[in-house]
Amino acid sequence: MPEPADPAAAGVDRLVRAIDSAGVPACVGIDPVIERLPDAVRHADPVVAIETFSLGVVEAVAGVVPAVKPQSGCFERFGAAGVRALERVVGRARDLGVVVVLDAKRGDIGSTSAHYAAGAAGMGADWITVNAYLGMSGIVPFLDAGLGVFALVRTSNPDSDALQASELTAGGTVAQLVARQIAGLGASHVGASGLSAVGAVVGATKAGDELAHLRGAMPDQVCLVPGVGAQGGSAADVCPLRRAGAGSVGARGVLVNASRSVLYPAASGGRWQDAVAGAACAFADEVRTALG
Repeated sequence: MPEPADPAAAGVDRLVRAIDSAGVPACVGIDPVIERLPDAVRHADPVVAIETFSLGVVEAVAGVVPAVKPQSGCFERFGAAGVRALERVVGRARDLGVVVVLDAKRGDIGSTSAHYAAGAAGMGADWITVNAYLGMSGIVPFLDAGLGVFALVRTSNPDSDALQASELTAGGTVAQLVARQIAGLGASHVGASGLSAVGAVVGATKAGDELAHLRGAMPDQVCLVPGVGAQGGSAADVCPLRRAGAGSVGARGVLVNASRSVLYPAASGGRWQDAVAGAACAFADEVRTALG
């Protein structure tokens, strides 16, 4: 498919191709937590430890899943050294042909978002998670920087219901209103695949009928779906978010994420990277089976 002139739209086509090549719309979140790291990567310097672990995860899952999602906060807590480690992890993923979703959940007025966008693009991220609740003008700078965006619409944490599921006097919920705005913004950033560079974060832990309504409001969005695995959701829960009539796996418009269940599998007695690779394969198989 020819790449469109819009760099962000070209990015969604690259994601679709990566998913089609892998044969599964799966993403592994990289959330390194010192207390949970395997003994083999423990180090007196916590930044060395999380970087060694994260690079090992990237190498273990490359070729199994098309995308990884490093959690920026896990690195930023260690200051400049942590950010440099994150840059190296992003660079290694790109070297291995893995699409990078920077999980940073940025959200500010447009002029400030432009700085965040420049930083994420300069780091080498392909996509970034953003907070849509300041309005669409805060998202535009990320698209202008050539990034795809996954805007928070319906998150997997239980207490999100108090805000996102609230009913509006005009009808529908807060989440559905944000979904419609996301779809409107995304209409001018559609790639040759028919999908938009303006995607949405929609948790697998929410009810199927709610997910179906959100898909109806966002027919051309890629949905980044957390909540599978340790948070209690399953790949089967994602089915209402599939786009009807999609011609390929990538065109179905979902990217299912698992983090802890892949990063920290039960000890097997062998190499920790082999255990992570095995957990990634099991996760990918679950997604492949559930989504058809």
